[in-house]
Amino acid sequence: MSDNPCHKITIDSLDEPLEFAAQSPSLLDTLEKANIEVAYQCREGFCGACRAKLDEGKVSYNQEPLAFVRDGEVLLCCTKPLTNIKLTLL
Repeated sequence: MSDNPCHKITIDSLDEPLEFAAQSPSLLDTLEKANIEVAYQCREGFCGACRAKLDEGKVSYNQEPLAFVRDGEVLLCCTKPLTNIKLTLL
């Protein structure tokens, strides 16, 4: 068994799921490395633009988000999957 388990990320607008490796810092980082455009403003000091709908699965936050997060939504910049997940990019 691998020390770096991967979780599958299924996105509504993609044909194939992505893999999230345990060493990746966030969902946003994984999506950027796969050349998937995602709106974000956290690196400019604003929080909440990288919001996505979590359709299936469980995630954990690396840090408490600054923006309000509704039930069923996640912020990609500070989230990692705990299981395989399904997202709808907003």
